[in-house]
Amino acid sequence: MREHLTRRRALKSLGVAGVAALAGCSEGDGTPTDGAGGDGDTGGDGDGGNGSGDGGDTAADDSDMNGTATGTASSVSGEVTIGVLQPMSGNLAYYGQQGLWGFLSGLAYKAGADPAGMVGTGETTVTVGDVDYRLLVRDTEFAADPAQSAATSLVRDDGVDMLFGCSSSSAAERVVGQVVTQAQVPFVAGPAASAAITASGDYCSDLVFRASENTAMDARSGGRYVANETDVSRVFLFGADYSFGRAVVNNYESVLQDNGVEIVGKRFVEQGYAEWDGLLDNAESAGAEGIVGGFTVTTLPNLFSSFLSGDYSYRAFGGFATQITNQVVGNTMESVLGSPLTAEKIEGSQLGPFTTRYHWNQYDNEINDAFVDSYTNTYEVVPDLFTSGTFTAASAIHQAVQASGSTEGADIAGALKGMTVADTPKGEDGYTFQEYNNQARSEMTVASPVPTSDEYADTWGASIMPGEPQARISGENATIPADSSDMNCSL
Repeated sequence: MREHLTRRRALKSLGVAGVAALAGCSEGDGTPTDGAGGDGDTGGDGDGGNGSGDGGDTAADDSDMNGTATGTASSVSGEVTIGVLQPMSGNLAYYGQQGLWGFLSGLAYKAGADPAGMVGTGETTVTVGDVDYRLLVRDTEFAADPAQSAATSLVRDDGVDMLFGCSSSSAAERVVGQVVTQAQVPFVAGPAASAAITASGDYCSDLVFRASENTAMDARSGGRYVANETDVSRVFLFGADYSFGRAVVNNYESVLQDNGVEIVGKRFVEQGYAEWDGLLDNAESAGAEGIVGGFTVTTLPNLFSSFLSGDYSYRAFGGFATQITNQVVGNTMESVLGSPLTAEKIEGSQLGPFTTRYHWNQYDNEINDAFVDSYTNTYEVVPDLFTSGTFTAASAIHQAVQASGSTEGADIAGALKGMTVADTPKGEDGYTFQEYNNQARSEMTVASPVPTSDEYADTWGASIMPGEPQARISGENATIPADSSDMNCSL
């Protein structure tokens, strides 16, 4: 039987060890990653609502027509205290906002209400049926040290039942290693996207869950599409020379080779690399029919500017990123191809199609319709790349409370194990937590960039957006299999 976790045991087990860990050196630099499917962009503007002040008490009820009251008629009552760890200030506040807004939207959907508004750091309570979710929001500053410090305080001083969040993978990994493991408190990571969180024995555990999609899912679904749905048979792989870029390249390489595509070259470069003409010429000389770039927004504009300005025979593949990266990439395309962008210009550029974890216009179902409407009405922006995963995290937590009949963290974690989440933006039963590593698998889509339509001109701040879905990759095919050499987690 699973040992019952209490706040008292969590506080006792963290104790001196947790405090001492705060003085340790940082593991990594918290480098944000997006581009071909990582955690977040670098150098984005992080507009609006950057976490100042107290969010207040916002009680959701079941009277609002924008949501669907599901699971509210239950005998379960009580309070669940969740420590929320997200970057709520600085240039990358937008990632924290996405993570938090998606989570609030998931709880609101379960309550049949609109999500709470511009919640910042502090305390906010959302009521779903007879259960109060007390959210203690803390600013991680998109770095490992503040995330660890905040997580330690939440467990030791506030006695939270569970932790949720982190947009930075290095922050999430630090929280797992220095707080979750020592305090034995459940943690739902997201949108932090490092595959290692749920694929490495250093981090995965019975207490660590993730509904949000990860870098391996980006690369494996993109590689499968290139291999099976295009005429490309020879690919050159480029990536940033650190964990994110290597993860993208390694997963693309594995899937492409397994599906008969030849890798004609690999090259890793530092972030911000600008001398692309020679490297792109090398790919042409190697006979590449396609290239993949595993980079953040610090490098993508340089790569795309050289690619668009050159005369190359191959296409460029990768992943659709967030609004911030799309703004920069769209501006780069306009500067090279001319403004305004047209569908013909974009098609002629040979950029894409790209994979996407989630964007508001990739899923057509009642849950997503309600989500898009309520999210856009509340936050004046359409749901972005990270929001489906964090919506699903909240939806899953409430479903686990109902299934376990308990508001205790250990019981919630036990119910999450192997759960198929009923209410998700990707549709009913759209995510399933894999029992071998507690990573939720879900469908991915592939779409080409198109000019942003008039319908979304005011709610999507970029000149390009994903077009209609061209292909869908099942969750089973997108995630790392249990028997893969890349899966070093067995629970």
